[in-house]
Amino acid sequence: MAMDTPPRWDRRMQQRLARGEAAALGELYDRFAALVHNLAHRVLDDDDAADQITREVFGYIWENPDAYDPKQGNMRAWIAKLTQSQAVHRLRQTEATAYAETGRGSVEELEQKVRRASVAARADYIVTSMPRPLRAALELAYFQRRDYRQTAADLGVTEDEARRRLRLGLQLLSSANTRHPEGGGPPGYGRAL
Repeated sequence: MAMDTPPRWDRRMQQRLARGEAAALGELYDRFAALVHNLAHRVLDDDDAADQITREVFGYIWENPDAYDPKQGNMRAWIAKLTQSQAVHRLRQTEATAYAETGRGSVEELEQKVRRASVAARADYIVTSMPRPLRAALELAYFQRRDYRQTAADLGVTEDEARRRLRLGLQLLSSANTRHPEGGGPPGYGRAL
């Protein structure tokens, strides 16, 4: 993924959070709470757990605004990675506890479930981290079932450009299935909160 210069909004938001501006946290929450909740729900398949992850992620951001490194990418991608990491960590804890209490399932089944959730979360992270033109092309083609010609028309680009965006977006998504060590992704963004 290209590491574009982060928008000024990201840098200003980080500065406002570092100054302790509660309004900045509210603005950040309004902008990214749905993203955080949806990513957490995708991994945990539980609304209450996704709500808790959402609170934890924004609490972490409020307490550690300097943990965001603009050189590593935009704030949206950082927040998505924090969410993915925390949700996978929670899934591992929850499933291990359930396994220990019930004795049902095997360690291999637990790890397989965690791996599947990690791949799904990584795919979501990749999509949310994509530049907007790639993300828009994928959303049109796959969620709205547009072919590349319709995608090109909807985006106001040439058919060749639409195919290029779709191809690049799919190449980025294919990396979600590759094995990554726990906490793969941008350096420094892989630890649990």
